[in-house]
Amino acid sequence: MDIDFNVLPSPCYVIDERLLEKNLKILYSVQQRTGCSILLALKGFSMFSVFPLVGKYLKGITASSLFEARLGFEKMGKEVHVYAPAYVESEFKELLSYVDHIVFNSFDQWDRFKDMVRNYPKKIECGIRINPEYSEIETPIYNPCCKNSRLGVTLSNFRAGELDGIDGFHFHTMCEQNSDTLERTVKVVDEKFGRFIKNMKWLNMGGGHHITRPDYDMEALIRSIIYFRDKYSVDIYLEPGEAIALNTGYLVATVLDIVENNMNIAILDTSAACHMPDVVEMPYRPYIIGSGGSEEYAYTYRLGGLTCLAGDIIGDYSFKQPLKPGDRLVFCDMAHYTMVKNNTFNGVNLPSIALYNETEGIRVIRRFGYEDYASRLS
Repeated sequence: MDIDFNVLPSPCYVIDERLLEKNLKILYSVQQRTGCSILLALKGFSMFSVFPLVGKYLKGITASSLFEARLGFEKMGKEVHVYAPAYVESEFKELLSYVDHIVFNSFDQWDRFKDMVRNYPKKIECGIRINPEYSEIETPIYNPCCKNSRLGVTLSNFRAGELDGIDGFHFHTMCEQNSDTLERTVKVVDEKFGRFIKNMKWLNMGGGHHITRPDYDMEALIRSIIYFRDKYSVDIYLEPGEAIALNTGYLVATVLDIVENNMNIAILDTSAACHMPDVVEMPYRPYIIGSGGSEEYAYTYRLGGLTCLAGDIIGDYSFKQPLKPGDRLVFCDMAHYTMVKNNTFNGVNLPSIALYNETEGIRVIRRFGYEDYASRLS
């Protein structure tokens, strides 16, 4: 670890480009071994200052909105894929100017927009999102195949007679999972939709693949890709967001105060609600460098944010030395689903954004202020 976190502003996200490139090389090897195409899902990680690096290894981006599609088009300049639960008609023509693939969530959406796509001057490949009604995700908010899900077409609602002009299918059933889950999902997708896949040009297997996790079973992933590729002669796409930025970033924060209410509580200059909302939504407990679990070390604190939200709590941590105002804390794995989801609730400022590499050292590439807050309001 060569990063001097003490010289950074606080709070601050910092991305280690060495770790990012390590992940990208792993993903590139999957492409090399299988011929698949891996896309950066901007919903998980949209830090466009590293798009040139990402573009060296991956085939492009996948977006879920007009703005994401434009960002990928302008800042990376490679393939742009888009899927949304529904498209806004007033935005659709502009959206087409950025995309190469567009996936529709329903046959009604396809019927509504197919003439606009067909009449557009450039060729745009079209797909339908399918819902195999199978998922192993335990957190309901992240389960795209839960009962009554709005995402994708189930087999009972599938319109086999309306596939003229459809080039491929897309399914997304996973979240932070290993490839054994994918293998079981592949069996269900094949059983339900295989007779339709055989007439397609491509199949997008979505995201949620934790490919760069240390314990990830790469060979099971390779088998799943090759299974569909060879059985149906289709091109395979994957679009992980988290796997690309997994364990590549940090959030540097500072202790502002210590209060006591049956236990020691440290109030930080960061916020779970504002700067790492998945801590509240998922929920999960991010690791802090040098910390332990509650009561593991001599001094235990509940860490809270500086907003007035009662539930703005990061978790209970222990330390070998007592905390005091001014101490720096460094949260790990703070690249994905942080910058893309942060907010200015309570008027809390956004963390600065920094990059680190061995050639240039630390570079603070963005600081935020009052205008960033006020410009979102009226």
